[in-house]
Amino acid sequence: MKLPRDVGGEELANLLGKYGYKATRQTGSHLRLTSTLKGTEHHLTIPRHKPLRVGTLSGIVNEVTSYLELDRQALVKELFR
Repeated sequence: MKLPRDVGGEELANLLGKYGYKATRQTGSHLRLTSTLKGTEHHLTIPRHKPLRVGTLSGIVNEVTSYLELDRQALVKELFR
């Protein structure tokens, strides 16, 4: 499944909420998300731009799949259905 081209930073932050990510701070136009789902803290910084660039979105998805130890395609399918 291809990554969507119209996802904004705030929308992505909301979608990642079901994986334990919560906004812990905001600096300018960037959000810092933190998850402790696996017992250790994992931090993500995402821009609040609309839409996110495909490379930026891909990098964020890769970081999340690495932390959660999930298959990339399964995560993309579940997030953006």
